[in-house]
Amino acid sequence: MMLLMPSQIELYEQMSTISTVMVEAARAKDWERLVDLEQQVAALRDKLMADDGGNLSDGERIAKATLIQRILDDDAEIRRHTEPWMEHVRKFLGDGARQRQVEKAYGANQL
Repeated sequence: MMLLMPSQIELYEQMSTISTVMVEAARAKDWERLVDLEQQVAALRDKLMADDGGNLSDGERIAKATLIQRILDDDAEIRRHTEPWMEHVRKFLGDGARQRQVEKAYGANQL
């Protein structure tokens, strides 16, 4: 029996479903789950990139556009929750790097 590849619309539907779960993970600050889900979306995106798209009907084009907009809306919501955390991480890592630069420049034990 031959396995059929999912259609482009089915792939977008799967991505949309996962992006909705990603929003929930971001709201819950479940970063590990968010990363895992993002990897699933990336795999689906890779499948889409490998698909030439074929000839979509008008209805399929509308469905595709609707799904893409939903995914983009979810992405904006995810960023709303992750950007403050990412800024905190950048600041934390940046402060540590500055501290190491100061210690290197002035010597950690010269006080």
